[in-house]
Amino acid sequence: MRIAVIQFPGSNCDYDVVYVLKNVLGVPTDLVWHKFFKNNFYDAVILPGGFSYGDYLRSGAIASHSPAMDEVRKMAEDGRPILGICNGFQILIEAGLLPGALLPNDCLRFVCKWVTLKCETNKTAFTSLIPEGKLLHIPIAHKEGRYFNTKEELKRMKKGQQIVFRYVDENGKITFKANPNGSVENIASVCNPKGNVVGLMPHPERASEKILSPYKDNDGLLLFESMIRFLKC
Repeated sequence: MRIAVIQFPGSNCDYDVVYVLKNVLGVPTDLVWHKFFKNNFYDAVILPGGFSYGDYLRSGAIASHSPAMDEVRKMAEDGRPILGICNGFQILIEAGLLPGALLPNDCLRFVCKWVTLKCETNKTAFTSLIPEGKLLHIPIAHKEGRYFNTKEELKRMKKGQQIVFRYVDENGKITFKANPNGSVENIASVCNPKGNVVGLMPHPERASEKILSPYKDNDGLLLFESMIRFLKC
């Protein structure tokens, strides 16, 4: 088993993801410059957070045209796990690997804080160890994370269990106050129909050790552990 973390110009959460996979979970992991990434060496790939290409045009727009994304598409077609975190989520959206759009936060400001998430499905490569309905505490840090899609597409996604996480309050309720960026229906994460490609705005790598969390848990680790389980099955 070997995981790749793709590094784009402007990535800044790449080393954090590598640290969690290598040092916390003990999984062979490579940090790969986007121009050199080849899919045939890896079982899974993670697109980390940051500001690829300075977020020019739109967040993730330029990175989505990197040759690395052609390799990522092949992995998606093969059913291998692909996770896009924050800017990585934006890249997957721009590349057409995930549905919808990510717009500027409704407050028009960068938002950095801990949020509560509710798992809507455990039928993905990154949530198989997370019971549906479980609440997780994971931080966000973004300015363009407001998920949007049409009513028709959202209806189809719900039917196909493509909504992975929602922002909720501490009681698991979907409320306006619990929504940090104005995302439609409090959506924080979505997946492709197969469930092997997942994008989310929160940063699980920043919630993978108890010492980092004000809640004294490591909920983010569950996503990476689910990926490992998926690869072993």
